[in-house]
This record gives sequence, structure tokens and C-alpha cells, in this order.
Amino acid sequence: MTTTTTSSETRIEKDTMGEMTVPADALWGASTQRAVQNFPVSGRPVPGPIIHAYGSLKGACAEVNHHLGDLNEPRCKAIRAAALEVAQGKHDAHFPIDVFQTGSGTSTNMNANEVIANLVCVAGGRPIGSTKDPEWIGDPADGAGVHPNDHVNMGQSSNDTFPTALHVAAACQIKKQLIPALDKIASRLEQQAKRWDRVVKIGRTHMQDATPIRLGQEFSGYAAQMRAGQQRALEALEALEELPIGGTAVGTGINTHARFGALVCEHLQRELGVNFREAPNHFEAQHAKDGVVEASGHMRTIAISLSKIASDIRLMGCGPRCGIGELKLPAVQPGSSIMPGKVNPVIVEAAMMVVCQVIGNDAAIATAGLGGIGGLLDLHVAMPVMGARLLESIELLSSTCHMFTDNLLADLEPDEARCAELIEGSLAMCTSLAPVIGYDKAAALAKQAFAEGRTVRELALQQELLPESELAELLDPMSMTMPTD
Repeated sequence: MTTTTTSSETRIEKDTMGEMTVPADALWGASTQRAVQNFPVSGRPVPGPIIHAYGSLKGACAEVNHHLGDLNEPRCKAIRAAALEVAQGKHDAHFPIDVFQTGSGTSTNMNANEVIANLVCVAGGRPIGSTKDPEWIGDPADGAGVHPNDHVNMGQSSNDTFPTALHVAAACQIKKQLIPALDKIASRLEQQAKRWDRVVKIGRTHMQDATPIRLGQEFSGYAAQMRAGQQRALEALEALEELPIGGTAVGTGINTHARFGALVCEHLQRELGVNFREAPNHFEAQHAKDGVVEASGHMRTIAISLSKIASDIRLMGCGPRCGIGELKLPAVQPGSSIMPGKVNPVIVEAAMMVVCQVIGNDAAIATAGLGGIGGLLDLHVAMPVMGARLLESIELLSSTCHMFTDNLLADLEPDEARCAELIEGSLAMCTSLAPVIGYDKAAALAKQAFAEGRTVRELALQQELLPESELAELLDPMSMTMPTD
């Protein structure tokens, strides 16, 4: 045996570099322990979704290796059962390696190999750490002993498994979390656009009064932004569905079967319900991470869309008495420790901070994707940080869409009286008169109304510029929101 327990608290394991002291109850081995010691950077491990994706991946690889005749059935079943537990998140505590580690994710791949092999040991009634015992892995009658490299990692390399797990994790999160969250917020905005289509308010361009617009029209624009965000999420998903598995070390597929990658993708597709497919060019898939950069760019655009919606709602709701006040924002918590009765747009503020974080994540991903930083010759070496930041963006956007819909949009209401008041007082009302009385005369009317503190309607009536009935028709705010025939 290559592993012995020295006390109730630690055990000694060996790898190709020598002995390592490992916590006695840890499911990882020497390679993982070296990485734990080598990378004490942030205290933040590789995100759970990547670990869970690794479980699905290792199980699929075992099934394919068995199908191809390279792995016997008992070992296949044992690896598959252990990998399923990893995929279900039952052993996340045994994946301690910092996200700032070897840029290929080799440490995490070995962490997965060691944990799965040790879970097979436990299931077989063997001590943790027996994964390299010759009597256990040699080929006993039951064939259940597994080696982390020879069996769990069969036909694979860290260089194709880590980017595959990254893609699988992000694709699943986009499909299961982000797309439904975007559909939810878009649906709510569409409902409000219909409900408020008869609410006319003043438009604003350059933050100055402009011609009237219906509140429903504004909200239809917001809904369209989120529907476009849904489409962008689908495009991100499509970019991530191409998997590098099958390329092994540098994309050539050394030490694996020619059909291995395609068959693994088929297994993952059936298991996870995402249209995974083998990358058409393994050299692109492993030497660069352009698909991740693309997906992150879509996350950034979705975040920027959300910022526009949140900012506009905050501006229209500012007040309640000394601001615009066209929207009545729901009061969700006291807004001040010193000013009684103050209510702040806290949901908007939280959303805006998420936007800042997503934009920052995208900057980190784009930088990591650069040639000379991450993309170096025949391998990309900044994948763990790219995966962590992309998954954070997906998670933040998903939860923010739910928060924004449930805690702000659900109880948001217009102040129709305030909307009507501001329209009537707007100098931009003279715009509809310009085609009839001329631009210069309409401009003079607006300037005089402003100087005298009167409305355009009042002054136009006093000056008898047009018959009262014609003036009423031209200054009808609703008609100004519709194109003329």
C-alpha cells in the first residue's frame, strides 16, 4: 500500500513527488493537499457548480470508457455512483482548493479524481486512501478497485476536463436559473406596459422636458430589453454548449478513443438536458476561451439593460413630494436612521451594485482571456478565475431579476395625478402647435409661458392663437403619443 494512517487526525499519502500529510477523514489525496498548501490565496474554493459539473463529467466518462471496452463494468458502476454523489453536491467540503490556482484547473481535476476514487474505497469497505493499493486496484475478481489517474481520469486530461466542467456548469446555470429569471421580469414588465398604456406622462430627453409619452410605452421598452436579454442568454448558452472533452492534453486527443468526446457529450446532453456537443476544433476549444469571453459579454449587456430600467424607475420615483414622483415605489424598509418616515429606493440600489459587479467580472474575464495572459500557445491558463467570475455573474443576474420583480415591480404603481400635472405644466406641449403656428412662434410662446409661470395652454388661449376647439385637440396629451395618419 502507498497510504497509511499515522494517527486519528492525519494520514500519509504518496504521489509522484513524495509523501504528503493529509487530514485522516479527507476524501482528497496527496495532489489535492499539495494544491491546498501551494495556493493559500483567497480562501474561496472553486465554485460548487463546477465541482458538480465535474461529477457529471466523470460519471459520463466512466460510462463511455466502459462502452468502448476500456473500463470493466464493476469499476464503471463504482465510479459512476461516486461521481453522482459529487454531482449532487454531497461532498463539496472535500474540494478545498483555492480558485486562484494552476490556470488549467489541474489541481481541481485531480481533486475530483481523488475524491471519487476514495468514495469508491469507502463504498467497498476499504480505508480512505487505499486508492493506490496494488491489491485493491490490480484487477481483483470484483474489479472494483479504482486508481484516480488510471481509472477515474481514463481518456482525459485536466486540459480538456476543466474547460468542459466550466462550460457545463455555466450552461446549466444559464438554462436553469438565468433564462427563467429573465422571462419572469420580462413578463412582469409586459403586464405593466399593458396596464399602464393609458397613463400619459411627460417625456424627457437630455433630462429635460420633452413631448408626452405613455407610461406603458416606456415599460414596453423595458420589457423589450429583458426579452433581448433572454435572447442574449440563449446565445451565451449556445457558445458554451461546445465542449472541449476529447482533446486531452493539447487538443490532439492523445490517449483517448476517437469517439470519446462525442459520446461523453451525448451522455451529458441526456443527463443534464442541455444540447452539449463536441467542439469542432479542439485546438480552438483548449488553446483559447473565446466562448467564455462571449458569454460574459452577454452577461454584461444584460446587466447594462437592467441598469437602464432600474435607473429610470428610480428617477421617475424620486420624491415623493420634491422630485418627479410619477411612480410610487413600494416601501420595503425604513430609509434613514435619522430622518423619520424616509423611504429609499433600496431595491434599485442593490440592483445597481450587482450591475457594477457583473461589469467588473466581465473585465476580469476579458483580461484573463487575452493572449499572453490566459491564452498561451497550446493551453489556456486562466480558466479557474474565468469560471468563477462567469458563474458569479450568472447567479447575481438571476437572483437580481427575481428580487427586482418580487420586491419592486410587484407593488410599483403610477401616480396618475402627478403625471397629468407635470404634462400640463410642460413647455414642450407647444411642440404640437409648431406645425400649425410655426416653429418660431411656438418657441416664443414657450419662452413667455416659462417667464410668466403659466402653462402653454393658458397663454395660447389668452392670445387666441387658434380656436379653442382646435387648441384642445392639438394639446391633447394622448394624441401626442400616437403617430399621425
